[in-house]
Amino acid sequence: MKLPLYQVDAFATQAFEGNPAAVIPLADWLDDVLLQKIAEENNLSETAFFVAHGDSYQLRWFTPLEEVDLCGHATLATAHVLFTHLGYDREQICFLTRSGPLYVSKATGGYSMEFPATMVHPIDAPDVLLKGLGNMTPCQVRTGFDYVVVLENEAAVNALNPDFSAWQQLDKRGVVVTAKGDHVDFVSRCFFPKLRVNEDPVTGSAHCELAPFWAEVFNKTELVGKQLSARTGVVECNVKGEKVVLSGQAIDYLKGEISV
Repeated sequence: MKLPLYQVDAFATQAFEGNPAAVIPLADWLDDVLLQKIAEENNLSETAFFVAHGDSYQLRWFTPLEEVDLCGHATLATAHVLFTHLGYDREQICFLTRSGPLYVSKATGGYSMEFPATMVHPIDAPDVLLKGLGNMTPCQVRTGFDYVVVLENEAAVNALNPDFSAWQQLDKRGVVVTAKGDHVDFVSRCFFPKLRVNEDPVTGSAHCELAPFWAEVFNKTELVGKQLSARTGVVECNVKGEKVVLSGQAIDYLKGEISV
């Protein structure tokens, strides 16, 4: 069986920036075991699969290890494929996902995605989380679907060298480290060693936690976040009550065909 595959750099303005995602359109759902094997073979942080469902699309995301509930950059990449390569000509795409309906629209220079906002709550940091931070002392630790660690400044976020073996023992999806930015509102780095993604280049879903937190800190709803991975990427955020609108660009890297 031959399947088309697109690889797209999401939250990027040029190739080799942002976060690469594989996008595979399907006529019908394949067996979950095969979907997982394809994602493992692709060896990207996410592979997105989608199937048309009436006027909407069912969308699922797989890391090399397992299926996940929410992925921003692969959703952006999927919308880009539909709008740019597959002739989707309506104003907005509705994706049906594990996290409910997600909506993506064309925006100036890119795309805007409406995701559920996640409020993060203060906690006492687990010992294994602190161990993974090494010599870094957090200003505060919060929890959502990840642990969110606030550091003193952007330089501290850049300098962090985590102990991934410690963080593999955590009970959350991963660790998101953040601070006020020097030239943007906030910066972050995102680590998911339990999913075999030690550091994710640009993580849309993490901004569903980060944007509401920093919106409260700055007392404003429109913010710009920058993820300080080696590839780097910028995410524009607009907090609207229980929703977060994330905006960014996407760039084609390859179009090919896989045999399974």
